[in-house]
Amino acid sequence: MGDDAAGGASSVPETGNSEAIAAAFADGPAFIPYLAVGDPSYEASLAYVEALDRGGADVIELGLPFSEPVAEGPTIQGAVVRALEAGMTPDRFFEFVEAVETDAPLVCMTYYNLIYQYGDEQGPRPFVERAAAVGLEGLVVPDLPAEEADPLRAACDEFGLDLVFIVAPTTRGERLERIMERVSGYVYVQARLGTTGAKTDVSDQTEESLARLSDWDVPKAVGFGISAGDHAERIVAAGADGIIVGSALVDIVAEGVEKDLPVEEVADRLEALSRELAAGAARGYEQRSPSPEAR
Repeated sequence: MGDDAAGGASSVPETGNSEAIAAAFADGPAFIPYLAVGDPSYEASLAYVEALDRGGADVIELGLPFSEPVAEGPTIQGAVVRALEAGMTPDRFFEFVEAVETDAPLVCMTYYNLIYQYGDEQGPRPFVERAAAVGLEGLVVPDLPAEEADPLRAACDEFGLDLVFIVAPTTRGERLERIMERVSGYVYVQARLGTTGAKTDVSDQTEESLARLSDWDVPKAVGFGISAGDHAERIVAAGADGIIVGSALVDIVAEGVEKDLPVEEVADRLEALSRELAAGAARGYEQRSPSPEAR
């Protein structure tokens, strides 16, 4: 992966271990797309992730497929099945990270069993060490409770990776405190209850969730259900520091598989939707920020 995104990050207030991720949130809202690596093939996936980068991604979440993706809806479950059937493994995933060309920093989203079982010894350290070696900047682990995350948190600190947690609309009290004590880089704010999937509206729980997190000085990126530029605009205008989009992009990949479309055509569609989403986030930011002339 390219490392241009880290340029000038020394002036960014520290919110975690990765300067590149901190820089992604420094000058406005971060657009964070997600794709499952290896869907529908290794080669196509390379082209698709690089298309997201051209489309304006500030951080890219790369899904390492796991056979029991409990937090995912049917769209991403389908992507995981296609990637596994195409031969995606943790080692192949790390090869992918080394091969893909992006300016945006890369974050791995996967499940704790794959992290814990990787390498010659049980525990998260071998996986995190390899992740850092290939250039990943952080991890998102949907099924890891904060109270069981200290070994992974320690490994991430040792090797300079951020550890991103997901906060649901129902997360409150001591559980929220435990998460926010351990999160770094950004917090993934779940916009609605349920599993992932593209929606046609913006959840009315978003503003409440952002307000609940206002006491913590870490970027808040909202995901679950964002599928269009106007969604991104409204969420950022409501106070989000970034948007996370997965299912709407995976839908494009799935349609390409269903209709046997050329890789180049699918990549162009991914880039176009990425540009729309990034532009929508920028519009939302303008609604809550003074213009440069007014500063």
